[in-house]
Amino acid sequence: MLDYSEIVLRKIIIHDGQPFEVLASHVFRKQMRKPVNATKLKNLITGKVTEISFHQSERVEEAEIEYKDAKFLYQNKGKYWFCDPKDPSKRFEIDGEIIGTPAKFMKTNSLVETMIFEEKVIGVQLPTKVDLKVTDAPPAVKGDTSSGGTKQITLESGAIINGPLFITEGEIITVNTETGEYVGRAGK
Repeated sequence: MLDYSEIVLRKIIIHDGQPFEVLASHVFRKQMRKPVNATKLKNLITGKVTEISFHQSERVEEAEIEYKDAKFLYQNKGKYWFCDPKDPSKRFEIDGEIIGTPAKFMKTNSLVETMIFEEKVIGVQLPTKVDLKVTDAPPAVKGDTSSGGTKQITLESGAIINGPLFITEGEIITVNTETGEYVGRAGK
């Protein structure tokens, strides 16, 4: 059980019988009242974000999440298919809404970590940084810095991100999967 002040960023708690990830947490005191922890929670099953305040007397249960490796196979009609890395016959699917933003940075045959709650897969975690190949990058035009010196580049996973003007098609770049931002070159 977690005390109200222990509900902090990245903790996974159980609220109303469902697992929630803490996206933001702020403990404060309003005038002469008791302290309150104002949190922003993401439901790991539905993907919805809600704001909930926990008072000093409240306690919540920390969720027991199991992490298991899986291999990403392919995406079709909003469903993402995975398999056990050791046994390709054990396949399962996860809805794209549950995966969220990281889905656009997964490439075929890449290893990911699945999050399992009560024997049900509820999400996917990618490494913070992944290397992806640039499949389309418009040429840089001399003097074209009115847009801040960036251009839109398309990656092998299908994601479109902003990158520097010097990036060319065929290069491998590093991308932050949490923010979706360009980090640097990984090599040619």
